[in-house]
Amino acid sequence: MRTTEEVRDALREVLDPEYPISLVDLGLIRGIEVEGTKARIRLTYTCLGCPATDMIQDDIRDRLLMMEGIDEVEIEVVWDLWSRKDITPLGRKKLREVGVV
Repeated sequence: MRTTEEVRDALREVLDPEYPISLVDLGLIRGIEVEGTKARIRLTYTCLGCPATDMIQDDIRDRLLMMEGIDEVEIEVVWDLWSRKDITPLGRKKLREVGVV
């Protein structure tokens, strides 16, 4: 069985379509649970009208299904208020490197 941390590490490889930063470091992953071979992901977006919602969810699913021991991915979209405060220190550093923050 995979651990929550292993799933989080895999999600660090899933980049936001607009910026070269992972969804984890951008603060969009709001929760991860692993039950047997199923990964449950709680996901939010930076804004309600995000045009890349389907692409982001597909990227999450594709990456996690590549993991041995994960056969199912369930994504729950939660509309938690997102702000720049949700970005991790590593995420801020990467955004600075491309001139965003």
